[in-house]
Amino acid sequence: MLNDIKKDADSRMAKSVAALKTELAKIRTGRAHPSLLEHITVEYYGTEVPLSQAANLSVEDARTLSVVPFDKSMVQKVEKAIMTSDLGLNPATAGTNIRVPLPALTEERRTELTKVVHAEGEQAKVAVRNIRRDANHQLKDFLKEKELTEDDVRKGETLVQQLTDRYVGEIDQLVDAKCRELMEI
Repeated sequence: MLNDIKKDADSRMAKSVAALKTELAKIRTGRAHPSLLEHITVEYYGTEVPLSQAANLSVEDARTLSVVPFDKSMVQKVEKAIMTSDLGLNPATAGTNIRVPLPALTEERRTELTKVVHAEGEQAKVAVRNIRRDANHQLKDFLKEKELTEDDVRKGETLVQQLTDRYVGEIDQLVDAKCRELMEI
């Protein structure tokens, strides 16, 4: 019973950290990386699909992404999807190849992005703490039902707290690494 609660909390906390990694990957650092465009969706034969399923994404150089749609008729739709995204990018089309130059980040924009990174990290920490709270409630419910002893509950709370500390530390490391990456010139 104790192990089940611990495993459940561990897997849920790991998912929270994975979600944070996904969110941090979307925040651009001035370097070209195909993951910047992964969350963009484009209409492909009547359905919205991720850009990576409608086009080949690659890095041309340090500040330029190359997008080649699988279907030549999709070039205009893909270009429009990139342009209207929240990334503020202006693609340039040359035949079927769409080049997406990434502008250099200003110091002001870098500090804005570090604030966004810290906010994402705080949301992940809140999620981990909520999971801790849920696990502790489960332990106390088992105590009320007399399925666990008070010693088992204390031991369980200690294990859950250790998990929480580990995942919060991991979140802090991810946030610090992303902030350092953002502030590099």
